[in-house]
Formats: sequence, C-alpha cells, structure tokens
Amino acid sequence: MIRSVFGASVQGASHIRTGRECQDSLKKEVKDSGAVILSVADGHGSDACPYSKTGSLTAVNVFCRIMGDYLDTYAGRQEMLFTFLKREGDTKIAREIDAEWKRRILKLHTRCGRSIPIDENQNKDREAVYKLYGSTLLGLVITEEFLFAFQLGDGDIVKVSESGVYSVIEADKILGTETHSLSKAESWKKAVTLTRKREENERLPVMYMLSSDGMSNSYKNEEEFQKTCRDYYALLGEHGVKAVSGRLKAWMQETSEMGCGDDITALFAYETEKILQSGSSEGV
Repeated sequence: MIRSVFGASVQGASHIRTGRECQDSLKKEVKDSGAVILSVADGHGSDACPYSKTGSLTAVNVFCRIMGDYLDTYAGRQEMLFTFLKREGDTKIAREIDAEWKRRILKLHTRCGRSIPIDENQNKDREAVYKLYGSTLLGLVITEEFLFAFQLGDGDIVKVSESGVYSVIEADKILGTETHSLSKAESWKKAVTLTRKREENERLPVMYMLSSDGMSNSYKNEEEFQKTCRDYYALLGEHGVKAVSGRLKAWMQETSEMGCGDDITALFAYETEKILQSGSSEGV
C-alpha cells in the first residue's frame, strides 16, 4: 500500500472582501511506523475571538503532539494502543487535549504581553482569555491496524471508497451558527471520538478527508457535499495526487466564492496499491 497526504487552506471569499485573515489551520505528521496523524482546526473568527488563528494553530499542534507521543510510547504494540484509545479516547485523551490547549494559550497570551482580565471576584479570568482564541478541532490517526478519530465542534471527517461515502465520526451538532469550542470550560466533555479496527483485505484505493465546515456549508445539502467527496476520489484515481494537490487551492477558492464565503481547509490521506506519479507524496 502507498499512502499520500496533502491538503490546503484558503481564505474565504467573504474574508477576502473584509480583510480578515484565514482562521483555519492544518497539520500532518508521518511516523516511522507508517502511521499518520492528521488535524484540522477552525478558528471562530468573530469579533469576540480576535486571536482565533492562533487558537486553531495551537489546536492542530496539540493534537499531533499528544497523539504522536502515544504512538511512540506504544511503538510495536498497536493492539494495546487500540485498546487504550477505545477505552480512554473520549475521557483521558480529550482531557489532555483540552488541558494542553488551554495551557499553551495562556502561555502565549502572557508572552505577547496581553493582560488577563479580572472577574467580579477580583480573580484572573482565564476563561475570558481562552474565548479570545476560540477554535474547533478535528483529528484522525491512521495506522495499519486501526483508526482513531477525534472531533470537537463542527467540520467533517469522511471516508470514500468504491463502496461510497460515509462519515468516519458523527459529531454532536448544535443548531444554528454556534459550535462546540476548545475555549469553553470542560470542552473535553463535548468531544466525540471513535476507535475502529480497519477492515481486513480492505479494497483500495481509499480516501480520507478532514475538512472545516466552510467546505460542507458551501453546498446546499449533504448529498451535494458527498458528491464533491466522490469527485475528489475519482480525480485522484484518474489523475494522481500531484495533479489534484496542485489544483486544490483553486478549487477550494471557487467553492468558497460560489458557496458560503467562509475559509475552507481540507486535508487528505489517499491510500492505493498503485505507484503514484513522481513527486506526488506532497505534504502540507
């Protein structure tokens, strides 16, 4: 099997018009074992969250660091790691991500010389600081034996194969424009995780895609979004990773312009038995 990872972020059409920077972040890490860690985060971008780009960048760094440490600790013992993540994914792992994100945000906030507000009881209001950096978080760990998916807030993690398109994980949705956020107290309680064995003799190619909600929100319904996922899958099979990754930003910019106008980030892992075109294992 050959796995290639690539992705991109684009500034939303509405953000270009208003001069607001892209609030999304993405990160990938490939381990010596062949396991890959993918992460996408979407900073809230509202006036109440002026530093959410920093928040989203911190989020993807935290996910990749924590999951990378676990992969290193359990190197050569995938079955034990699978059992641990299945048991502790939505508790211990989610708590660690929540705590580490907040620790880093407070440190960054202080290092930048920004003041910490004082609450009505004359205590430092750390919750008010976290809100300034609000972000969602998507994460996926792919090993030879299993998948581990993590979601806090909106966005999508999907798998596409010859069998069709399906969501790897079903997030806890909030009606309207609100979303769960790392910035909220005990955010880990709103995290959704999934740990699942990979299918034996799985037919390739297979495509995994993590995308911020700017992608799915640019389509009128779930059916149209899934059609686009199938289109990317077909393009990868027909033209290869190098060709698709080279055009990805232009396609996503067009999606934002024709859709909701939000920032869009997409991160792909494409697995195939075929030899890919030279230079096609492009990172992000």
